Amino acid sequence: MLFGIFLEVIGGLGIFLLGMKNMSEGVQAIAGPRLRTMINMATTNRFMAVGMGTLVTCMVQSSSITTVMVVGLANISMMNLSQSLGVIMGANIGTTITGWILVLKIGKYGLPILGIAAICFLFAKKERGRFLSMAVMGLGMVFFGLELMKNGFYPLREMPEFVDWFSKFTPDTYFGVLKCCLAGALLTALVQSSSATLGITIGLAWTGIIDYPTAAALVLGENIGTTVTAYLASIGGSINARRASFAHIFFNIIGVAWITALFPQYTKLVTKFIEWRHGGLPDTMIMVDGVQEYPYIAEAIAATHTGFNIVNVILFIPLMGVMVTVLKKLIPDTTGAPGHLTYFDMNLVDTPALSLQQSQREILLMCDGVAMMMDRLRPNIAGEEIDEAIEKKIFNREEVLDLVQKEINEFLSHVLSGNVTQDTIDTVHSQLRMADEYESISDYIVTILKLTIKLRKDECTISDIQRAELLDLHDHVMSYITLINDAVQSDKRDVIAKARTQGDGITHLMKEYRGNHMERLSKKESTPLESLAITDMLNAYRRIKDHALNIAEVVAGEK
Repeated sequence: MLFGIFLEVIGGLGIFLLGMKNMSEGVQAIAGPRLRTMINMATTNRFMAVGMGTLVTCMVQSSSITTVMVVGLANISMMNLSQSLGVIMGANIGTTITGWILVLKIGKYGLPILGIAAICFLFAKKERGRFLSMAVMGLGMVFFGLELMKNGFYPLREMPEFVDWFSKFTPDTYFGVLKCCLAGALLTALVQSSSATLGITIGLAWTGIIDYPTAAALVLGENIGTTVTAYLASIGGSINARRASFAHIFFNIIGVAWITALFPQYTKLVTKFIEWRHGGLPDTMIMVDGVQEYPYIAEAIAATHTGFNIVNVILFIPLMGVMVTVLKKLIPDTTGAPGHLTYFDMNLVDTPALSLQQSQREILLMCDGVAMMMDRLRPNIAGEEIDEAIEKKIFNREEVLDLVQKEINEFLSHVLSGNVTQDTIDTVHSQLRMADEYESISDYIVTILKLTIKLRKDECTISDIQRAELLDLHDHVMSYITLINDAVQSDKRDVIAKARTQGDGITHLMKEYRGNHMERLSKKESTPLESLAITDMLNAYRRIKDHALNIAEVVAGEK
């Protein structure tokens, strides 16, 4: 019997969790660009940040996803501590929507909803229809999973040993409330989902195994347990990421601390609300098809969860400045070291909209990198006083861009492994192509630098005419890279016409200078070693132009 109960409950929980995942991924795919816009709207205005946190969490159906997202954005410096704190507060309100979804008395329709949505998903031709069907299918799985858990819990009421065990978790004293909160926190930390714990709690309460006060205390504890996910995401992150995760922990622990001190009064207030709404108490039992049920208790649990988080946010909004100051003192930045070399945070791969924004920042880092390399290369071409430290910086930057390109490939591969839209796939391919082109440009810049160093070591002297031609070509290519970088940063799709015209001009110029050089070689005005190096340098400049033109074509949507 126990094994049968375990199989039904664990099966229901698995379907419930998979349903939450499908709902989240379906909504994220549909609202991806809007999700990115909403997060960006979380400015230093604390009310806007709270509102965005609430809205985003309602959409993705997971406070864990939102808080991990916030930690990731803080880690890459796209969000400061004040913004992070506001969004985290809003996420605590937004996550309560799950309880109200479970209040809907459509549990028995969960399987038909799942089936119809699955058929629509399989036969939908349009991408938006497929992801909408996935979200609805997830909703059906949530209700079907909850129904399975409820049915699995029913036999436990007839087992005295389980009734006695659950009776130990009775919040009739302050320490009893704390014991229930601790149980809820531990269970949530274990399954890494407050929604799953909420579903289990409602299932136990609906079948009468636990009463309303016990369920309320468990739900309050779940607010603490859900902070573990964000904390794990912050490990090894930047100082801002760690502060954001600790802000989440402090906010929930302090909130639960004050609400448990007023637990009897608070539960009485919720009880009066349910009595006003339905004319019955949360623990009112009715018979449905010969089975005892407690239909009002789910709404009481949802009201307990929502009321606590709203009041907690209202109390803490005026204290955000104080919290930021305290967190900075408790978690000081003692390293004095710069942030990460790159902006990646793997915790964001489950949110494609923000993942693409993150990888785009990496592309912009590569833009700046190649521009800096070209600028520092010029003195070598001009024959100015050689600074070996500058040369080392060019070599180092090329290694950095190699690393960035590798990380972009790995990161975007993880993004593509999830359920993503065709637009996301196209954007990923474009970013991968641009990263590869920029890395190739850095390779050719280093090739030119190596050739200048070789000429210097072999004591080969470049004529003034030849040097002037190389400098002219260098300046044209550098101007060309600036044009392309500006198009990448501003997403100027109309750059392609100008890029092709200027590119043809650079090609013509390179051929002209190569012809001049060959003529000088035939007159023995240049040594064979010098000739070989200069020819390779001219070809390298042309290849830099070709790769930059490829980037322009990607921006224009042609590749």
